Amino acid sequence: MPTKPTSKAATAAKGAKTAKPKAAAKPAARAAKAVAEAAPKPKTAAKPAKAPPPKPAAAAAPPPEPPRAAPEAKPAAGATLMDFLSSDQRQALESISANLARAALTAQGAFAEAAMRQADRPAALSPDPFNVAPALSEVMGRLAAQPDRLMRAQADLFARYTDLWRTASRRALDGSAESVVEPAKGDKRFADPGWSDNPMFDVMKQSYLLTSNWLNDLVSGVDGVDPLAKRRVEFFTKMLTDAFSPSNFLISNPAALKEIAETKGESLVRGMENFAADLARGEGQLSISQTDFEKFKVGDNVATAPGKVVFQNDIIQLLQFSPSTDKVHEIPLLIFPPWINKFYILDLRPENSMIRWLAAQGFTVFVASWVNPDAKLATKTFEDYMIEGVYAASQAVMTQCKVKEVNTVGYCIGGTLLSCSLAYMAAKGDKRIKSATFFAAQQDFSEAGDLLLFTDDNWLATVEKQMDEGGGVLSGAAMADTFNALRANDLIWSFFVNNYLMGKEPKPFDLLYWNSDQTRMPKTLHLFYLREFYQKNRLAKGELVLGGETLDMGKVKIPVFVQSSKEDHIAPMRSVYKGAKLFGGPTTFMMAGSGHIAGVINAPVANKYQHWTNPALPATPDEWIKGAEEHPGSWWPYWAKWLAERSGPMVAARDPAKGPLKPIEDAPGSFVKVKS
Repeated sequence: MPTKPTSKAATAAKGAKTAKPKAAAKPAARAAKAVAEAAPKPKTAAKPAKAPPPKPAAAAAPPPEPPRAAPEAKPAAGATLMDFLSSDQRQALESISANLARAALTAQGAFAEAAMRQADRPAALSPDPFNVAPALSEVMGRLAAQPDRLMRAQADLFARYTDLWRTASRRALDGSAESVVEPAKGDKRFADPGWSDNPMFDVMKQSYLLTSNWLNDLVSGVDGVDPLAKRRVEFFTKMLTDAFSPSNFLISNPAALKEIAETKGESLVRGMENFAADLARGEGQLSISQTDFEKFKVGDNVATAPGKVVFQNDIIQLLQFSPSTDKVHEIPLLIFPPWINKFYILDLRPENSMIRWLAAQGFTVFVASWVNPDAKLATKTFEDYMIEGVYAASQAVMTQCKVKEVNTVGYCIGGTLLSCSLAYMAAKGDKRIKSATFFAAQQDFSEAGDLLLFTDDNWLATVEKQMDEGGGVLSGAAMADTFNALRANDLIWSFFVNNYLMGKEPKPFDLLYWNSDQTRMPKTLHLFYLREFYQKNRLAKGELVLGGETLDMGKVKIPVFVQSSKEDHIAPMRSVYKGAKLFGGPTTFMMAGSGHIAGVINAPVANKYQHWTNPALPATPDEWIKGAEEHPGSWWPYWAKWLAERSGPMVAARDPAKGPLKPIEDAPGSFVKVKS
């Protein structure tokens, strides 16, 4: 049998009791060494430890060191990530992992449901419905024919990246944060501090901006090609570069990653739930929510101005709104909004309602509320909308108010219809319209903006196919998608990031609720509008025929007030100005700040934006701008003064319920409540 090891620790301890310490003793080190050496070792005989020889006492032994906390055990070889984390970190990681799995399952279910719905839909008519390929080929061919220009562009891009690498290196060394490129004014994609505070995301942001700006500039600088082809390539190049922004991807968005960490992955689950809900709402096509739809109800908290429906036919309900003054102008005001949207853009909230504001100025206000057509109205024509819309509504207003003239307003496409009606009336000698005002309306479509890109034969064939499959009407969602594409960063990608990557609900916003409340479009009417106005520009050329009459805008001699907006992307100011030049009578042109909606709906109480006036109407918009005077705030009072001068004397206010026409129902009526 092996001999039992002798305890060196006991011997060492015994020796330590009899030994006298050195003056410069090392008790802790010696004791630790002794304990280590004293550990029992199998199959090895222990030798007794020798006590240190006694020495004269020179000084008292130092006090023992306080006990230290034992260091955490280091993970052994083959340890996993979890072994390196604290318990809180492990718990957070487990939560994130579980939520990732939940989000993935939700996404899988949504995609499976969408795939099943898509399987029942006819395939797209054309793989290139926007006809981008021929335009791209023309632009690229022109670039290839200018190798010197292409080389200069590449050298410029390389120089910019060299600057970026230099500034990034300097930041790594001394912390300085110099930017080579900054987002454009109004670009909110990189507003989160993480895009600037974190060097990695800062370089990513600047790399993207350098490349996307370079590519867009390269395309826009091409010359010697068809202008429409160039514009088409510019538009879709910007759509592509917008889509590939690092802000649109989870792994490269610092705000989204921070949200995941702070919510332990709950934001991912909420985001995928929002995604699944939007897919279901779009019946298999992604319909991105822009607002909280549950927070609004037409007639309850939007479109609340009091009034009555006093006339109705197949395509309109005519609303007469209650007066808010004892006296009103004799000549009533009849407004034709666009039929692409609902009329209540003019009556969102009491504080910004144009309808309420006009009533407070002493005007009797009527509005045409267009039908949301179904398959039964698929064959309604542009001429039908003129006769059953403008003619029928104006006749009903004259009957209700017992007058022979009305003042009119046309907003957007409603203004185009009103223009055609005025030219038709001029040809017929009909003088029922005393004056006309146009909000963001076009008569000349030669500079009609990016919507021109959606009117070539390929795209119109696709639209016609969609309408045939939809029973002869174009869905409201299709129109919404087109308008959203014109401002993709604001109306698509911002909500994509907020709803899906951040997992947040969109905020309640009445304007965006209205923007999402689109109407359907009858096939015959819609194709006529796109072909005759956008594609062929027949009204401006004097070639449009309605009711057997060739329309001549120069024969319209009544007073006209034309409103445009400086930043309007749907009815650009220059396009609107060209239309104003077509009228044959006295024409007042003005330009408001902001865009297609905010430029029009700008109540004076908000004290926002500005507007420009110029009594002259020179040959070009640039000349008009040069001679224009800027005024702060809303343009409504300026227009109301113009309108009042053409609205006759003051008479007793008119109660909608007490006129010759029997009320049908309360405002806002039933047409406006029909969903697409």
